[in-house]
Amino acid sequence: MRNSQALHDVAVKGNAVHEGTAHEALELCSHQGRARLCCDTPVQAGIVKTVASATDPNPFVAGHGFERLRAAGVDIEIGPGGPESRELNIGFFSRMIRGTPWVRLKAAASLDGTTALNNGASQWITSHAARADGHAWRARACAVLTGIGTVLDDNPRLDVREVPTQRQPHIVVVDSQLQTPPDAHLFLSERDCYIYTAVENHPKQAALEARGAQVVHFPHASGKVDLAAMLRDLGQRGINELHVEAGHKLNGSLVREGLVDEFLIYLAPRLLGQGFGMAQFGPLKALADGLALEFKSVDTVGPDLRIVARVAGRDRF
Repeated sequence: MRNSQALHDVAVKGNAVHEGTAHEALELCSHQGRARLCCDTPVQAGIVKTVASATDPNPFVAGHGFERLRAAGVDIEIGPGGPESRELNIGFFSRMIRGTPWVRLKAAASLDGTTALNNGASQWITSHAARADGHAWRARACAVLTGIGTVLDDNPRLDVREVPTQRQPHIVVVDSQLQTPPDAHLFLSERDCYIYTAVENHPKQAALEARGAQVVHFPHASGKVDLAAMLRDLGQRGINELHVEAGHKLNGSLVREGLVDEFLIYLAPRLLGQGFGMAQFGPLKALADGLALEFKSVDTVGPDLRIVARVAGRDRF
């Protein structure tokens, strides 16, 4: 909850905040953005002390929020919880420092790593409990990314349905040849839709824009979408966390180009043998060339296993 909302909630309940202490996970903003200055709220409420866990990495803030509060007579203390605050806001830190979102790739597979059979069958490898948990991760992201192959094969909505949410994440489609059907299920009125392409096709673009999509032309020398440029563009559009739910080809391209920060993997207790894997890249010449990961958590969700693994060193920015 934002500090202004929290202070309003306290006041509505009849509790006094005058001469109180406000605890914040992150330094309050000090620049005029989409809303009023966050750091003015505690001053107006009569707060005399603020304890914050971390300095805001936004260069427009970066200590200026503390300075503004001190100038207003508010005592500032940098309290504990810095690492936890950074982890809680890792997408924001990524965008502010690197200029790109935190990219989390989600996949559901059998225990032997198969995400779909050779005939394309994949629904459902994991349980309803795992799917609901995956929707909770969708809900925390700013945007969900998929590829044109998934759109054409599955026609997914890629929205949040299994858990309560106050807003739907935006949708991002990597569509090199601009093949997204205007009647695809992914078009929802309450979210933005960004379609990245490598070709210019004005009639198709006009049809998609009529559905509310924003078509972005970012060609790569390979004839496909420039994925690194796409991430920079999404960062400029304010996307903090990008949740990837795509097929093995796009997943492989993201891994091969070093653009994935974290993996969210659900493994079902079954073996499926031959089929499609999580990410198509390689072949590698040596085991040491594999992508090194660090396990962040391993938990059971219903009958399935959920693994959160981070690319080694990706969070050191």
